[in-house]
Amino acid sequence: MAVPPSTRPPHQARLRHPWLLDTLLGLLVVASLPLAVVAIPNTLSVVAGLLPPGLDHAGLMRTHGLALPALMLAVPLAGVALRRVPAAHLLVGGLALVALSDAAGGYADTELVVGTVRVLRGVGAGLVLTTTLAAVWDRVPVLRALWVGVFGLSLLAAQAFALWPLDEVSSWRVTLQPYPMVTGVALGLAAVHLVAWMLLGRPETPAPDPRERGRLLLAAVPAAAIAVVAISTASEGWRAVPVILLAVVAVLGLLALASIGVARGRTMAYTMVAVGVVLLPSAAQVTLVEMGGLGGPGLRGLWVPYTVAGVLAVGASVAVRLLTRGAGRWLAPLGLLAMVAGLCSVRLVVPSADGMVLTVPFSLLAVGAAVALTAALQEVGAGAAVFGLSLGCTGVLAGFLLGTGVQMAMLDGVRSAQELVDSFVEALHWWALIGGFLVVVIIVLASVMARRSGTGAEPEEPVPSVEPPCAGIPTAAPADVLLVPAPDAADDEEEEGPTGAIPRVVLPVAARGAFDKGGAASEGPAVPPQGHSPEDDGASS
Repeated sequence: MAVPPSTRPPHQARLRHPWLLDTLLGLLVVASLPLAVVAIPNTLSVVAGLLPPGLDHAGLMRTHGLALPALMLAVPLAGVALRRVPAAHLLVGGLALVALSDAAGGYADTELVVGTVRVLRGVGAGLVLTTTLAAVWDRVPVLRALWVGVFGLSLLAAQAFALWPLDEVSSWRVTLQPYPMVTGVALGLAAVHLVAWMLLGRPETPAPDPRERGRLLLAAVPAAAIAVVAISTASEGWRAVPVILLAVVAVLGLLALASIGVARGRTMAYTMVAVGVVLLPSAAQVTLVEMGGLGGPGLRGLWVPYTVAGVLAVGASVAVRLLTRGAGRWLAPLGLLAMVAGLCSVRLVVPSADGMVLTVPFSLLAVGAAVALTAALQEVGAGAAVFGLSLGCTGVLAGFLLGTGVQMAMLDGVRSAQELVDSFVEALHWWALIGGFLVVVIIVLASVMARRSGTGAEPEEPVPSVEPPCAGIPTAAPADVLLVPAPDAADDEEEEGPTGAIPRVVLPVAARGAFDKGGAASEGPAVPPQGHSPEDDGASS
């Protein structure tokens, strides 16, 4: 009987009940991504009044900000580790580190312990971001869209998520363990996913190739440099102008690093840098300005705009992923332009005592980021996506540096509470203008680089074509085919050889009461050329 040749990879052929793994991955994305991103804001200043008098308050605030530098370094290194360690194992390890930081945070009583706890949390968060992206890469298309939508919402609401547990607290250690119950749930889901992954066939996770691993290691260099600069600005008391200049140099360095590689990878890298530099730093400042103590609606008045923006972001990401394949070159800049419109609306509607008005800027920012990232990720492989994620996470700290420099310039010389509030709002408006201008520059840069690549300045790498298993054999009539399973290639392949700069909350008024109003293709199994059939000449081929 004629048996058609199988072209599915061996691990896909052995996978049983894929819907179960997909369901667990979807739950993990929803539970773990916000938990990872909420580690970024530095909120210790909100509970400064609860700190023991014997502790160095300024030193504690600096060490509390170490989570983001640790996250920035963990993302590219986790991408390199995917070559050796499956994503399911790394995901459990990352959430275990987050759980360990939660447990240790309850016993923190020195600056060293606080710094250790925050570094552990940052490393765990970096592992979670990288491994969840790699885990959903080759699954059903909706999962990658869900990852992008939840990631965008997490960046938008990270400051609000970090502030929410601090309302009317009695211990400053809550900042070190904001959501222990959610951490336990996410860790349990990761453990169940690991067991299901082992029992249902151990599907492989796409890992970066040797060239992409080199780029990931290269991305760790500017991450480390920017982290050192941020810690220096916090420790040495730098002035506004040097902080702004260093932030501009950091952004330029990220754009230069994003310019290497093929054109499709550049578009994604530019998009990640733009989203990282602009989204979280902008949303964090808007959230602080809209606190109840400053005349805004408070966090309770902001949850509806956040929810609407999150739903729209996930829906837009799913629509782009399912309906617009191959449209990344025009959808990515369109999404970034929506973010520019959101920043323009920030200048028009913030501050506002009506929280519902903020649905406009929040939705434009979240939906624009979701559309741009989803479209850009469709053009690249998993290794390039992790490279872009590492640039985006580093861009978050660069954006905080730039925003802090603007705040320092605006707040210099204020003498009254009203001047402080007015300067704080003015700093937000200036930041929205700078962020919008920066995104426009990135759009133009991406367009120019794409045209240069199209004219032959740097040709794209050829994509190797996968020859059909029976190439050269006529296929007009089916024939008997002997299928010989080949060993998995992965089995034989060996690896070749300032307090202000680090994101924190600065509330111009007392915090109490402020919360209320007033993929790469895999080769199929080896198939030998067909010989003569026994019915033809009575001899086996």
